[in-house]
Amino acid sequence: MATIFIDNGAHDVPDGVNLLDACLTLGLNLPYFCWHPAMGSVGACRQCAVKQFHDDKDTHGRLVMACMTPAADGTRISLEDPEAREFRSSVAEWLMVHHPHDCPVCDEGGECHLQDMTVMNGHTYRRYRGTKRTFRNQNLGPFVNHEMNRCIQCYRCVRFYKDYAGGRDFDAQFLRDRVFFGRHEDGTLESEFSGNLVEVCPTGVFTDKTLKLHFTRKWDERTAPSVCVHCALGCNTIPGERSGRLRRIRTRFNGEVNGYFLCDRGRYGYGFVNSERRLRAPFAGRGPDRTPLDGAAAAAHAAAWLDPGSRVVGIGSPRASLEANFALRTLVGPDRFFSGMAETEHRLASSIVRVLQDGPTPAASLHDAEQSDAVFILGEDVTSTAPMLALALRQSVRRQPMALATKLRIPEWDDGAVRTALQDAKGPLFIASTTATRLDDIATATVHGAPDDLARLGFDVAHAIDPSAPATGEAAPGDTRVAQIAAALRNAQQPLVVAGTSSGSDAVIEAAANVAWALHAAGRSARLAFVVPECNSLGAALLGGRGLDAAAAELDDADTVIVIENDLDRRGSGPLVSRLLDRARLIVVDHLTTATTDRADVGLPAATFAEGDGTLVNNEGRAQRSFQVFPPAGEVRESWRWIRDLMRAAGRTEAAAWQTLDDITAALASAVPALATIRDAAPSAAFRIAGLKVAREPHRSSGRTAIDAGVTVHEPKPPGDPDSPLTFTMEGFQGQPPAALIPRFWAPGWNSVQSVNHYQAEVGGPLRGGDPGRRLIEPANGSAPAYFARVPPRFLPDAGEWLCVPLHHIFGSEELSVLTPGVAERMPPPYVALNPDDLARTGLIEGDLATVAVGGASLRLLVRRLPSLPAGIAGVPSGLPSLPWVALPGRARISKAEAPR
Repeated sequence: MATIFIDNGAHDVPDGVNLLDACLTLGLNLPYFCWHPAMGSVGACRQCAVKQFHDDKDTHGRLVMACMTPAADGTRISLEDPEAREFRSSVAEWLMVHHPHDCPVCDEGGECHLQDMTVMNGHTYRRYRGTKRTFRNQNLGPFVNHEMNRCIQCYRCVRFYKDYAGGRDFDAQFLRDRVFFGRHEDGTLESEFSGNLVEVCPTGVFTDKTLKLHFTRKWDERTAPSVCVHCALGCNTIPGERSGRLRRIRTRFNGEVNGYFLCDRGRYGYGFVNSERRLRAPFAGRGPDRTPLDGAAAAAHAAAWLDPGSRVVGIGSPRASLEANFALRTLVGPDRFFSGMAETEHRLASSIVRVLQDGPTPAASLHDAEQSDAVFILGEDVTSTAPMLALALRQSVRRQPMALATKLRIPEWDDGAVRTALQDAKGPLFIASTTATRLDDIATATVHGAPDDLARLGFDVAHAIDPSAPATGEAAPGDTRVAQIAAALRNAQQPLVVAGTSSGSDAVIEAAANVAWALHAAGRSARLAFVVPECNSLGAALLGGRGLDAAAAELDDADTVIVIENDLDRRGSGPLVSRLLDRARLIVVDHLTTATTDRADVGLPAATFAEGDGTLVNNEGRAQRSFQVFPPAGEVRESWRWIRDLMRAAGRTEAAAWQTLDDITAALASAVPALATIRDAAPSAAFRIAGLKVAREPHRSSGRTAIDAGVTVHEPKPPGDPDSPLTFTMEGFQGQPPAALIPRFWAPGWNSVQSVNHYQAEVGGPLRGGDPGRRLIEPANGSAPAYFARVPPRFLPDAGEWLCVPLHHIFGSEELSVLTPGVAERMPPPYVALNPDDLARTGLIEGDLATVAVGGASLRLLVRRLPSLPAGIAGVPSGLPSLPWVALPGRARISKAEAPR
């Protein structure tokens, strides 16, 4: 710790920080623009000026920029010195000279950092009367709106987009005294993280274009702590609602998970909550015989099929909460409960759980990944399957070269000086994937191959690190890749191995485990980052059950099938799904109308994440609680409540005590040892602060008593919430609650997202009291398990067939986000990809229509040329809504499609 003196008061601050960081950690109001806790300092805006004194006898001092001055022991500064205050006010004035002062019509109004800092500086009167410079705004695509006239040239946008996130189509462009931040021409921003410009920008230059479709002022939004449902990383979010409609998603800081940022799929994929495909009311009957029912009648109708003698099968879902899956498991019994995952997906997720539970290597959080100094990615296109992990890995390549900056005595927070010193130096990042990925630009080396060949590479790397690990025994002469990767990982202090399920290969997961375990045996603090497909895939695997193929085998004597939050046509082939759904009566609980709900005998409308509470387990085994933002309308309710109501209507006693979420969570923790600690994920519904629940609405919220005036002049009673320690109104605690209950970030004088600084133990560090979530899986004690020894054979191309592998896309491969128009706009068309030599062999050219026979299906797809694909391998997009489910990898025959008659 260092002791510094601020306005003659002594303060202890962490070592190695700058004065701005220190002042903000101490809760002092010092204005700034260009500095950002995740991106460091460049000293571009001159707004954080303070007076620094040589010693206690110095009365004159000198102006310094707090963000560029180390908080060294004995430093003496003044924030309140008249010269410093006047200088900061003049900076605010000159930055505002060309600003249009259009706060009343600006989308950023009410949460604008520029507003906050201008008020903080006392700049309340505009003296400039000259002509303002103006710009032509750009169309930047469906997510981000551009209003360049509001810019104050802080450079945050380009520093994030280009330096931090690796984007290449956005920059600062200069002409004399004019600086323009944008693209070289109109067009959609290519980065998967472009939406962060909305929160990074301290003004209204970049705003949420999706919010414009249903705009509401920020102080009128009802918000709650939530978790993203669009991949397995469990990024923390703050959804905002008004009048029963979800309006937007913002970042909720979690130092161990997503930090300050979100990917565009997580930020903009919320459209399914407001979708016309929502299932809003219960029904019974199929086709023309379908009739709407109220909730009680629907539950009674379905419960008639659940008498003690009936044979009931339950199919859960990796996108449903633990509570929903557990309720179904309780209804049908553990032996007749199935995870709802495709057979391969279930097997691979279960294998990952075993590796993390039995092995000595811990799972990596996103923060751990960011701090890694050597990374080996095996068989995963991380940017498409786990985008925020890709963003973390972009920061990890700076870890090892940072030693040069340390040697030159450049503090890590001095971002401009660090980047100048490091130039293009990058730490070791090796990518072994089927085809090129968006991370290849920062990779030390890349290897492309079939999944089995990638696994073989992993086995050889593990053997090179620890000779007792099995090897393939067929290393190519002169091939130095294995030795290069092994040496980089062995020489690192915090190596990371990344793998996952997207290649569909057990061998890839086992090879990744071997590499991590070999590093552990070599004394390295290695970590494993496994990528699984959906928001609760790991939770479903921890809960148990079997895959869909096993479910089909159980249906020979089943009377009734219950499916929760699962479109089975995305999980299995047509014949398999028909066998699952057409032999017995079908009850479906879901929030969307799907091919599965279309076949249901009874349909029950489930709540989305925005309308219900629940617990999800992310890819590292972290249980996190997601709280409803607004109460569901009509008969919509959480899936677990529907299952409870079915059990009660059928006379089952197990659910008698399930009155609240806490009740079912306690039952789950008692019944499943692997989930015994999930109650620690968030405070119970009984939690109070000074006798109050936490308010979902901000204290500035307006119109609550008038919002329904067009319907009734009577003020309705506010809805209650028995499941959480939050209220649906502004009445409640408005201060800082525990981290897991933070519904928004706000502090006096800090209305923007920058107010998160006031919620952290230290700026850039964890939230006070610790970041949300409870890790359920930690490394096993004792000796490491035996290495996996099933080395797969080499892939050999076939003259008449191709190995067809799935290709994942951040926009299109995930089920829920594609219901957002902006996401659907960026989804690729269905295609089959081949390398140029294979294209020549088939006689096809790019743009042709091909017939692809794979996995019992015949697909008509556009042909796409993809040079990075190895010979003998074809790629087909995974999860596109226009494509039928196909088991991949699989053998395929490709021919030119006949023209339609």
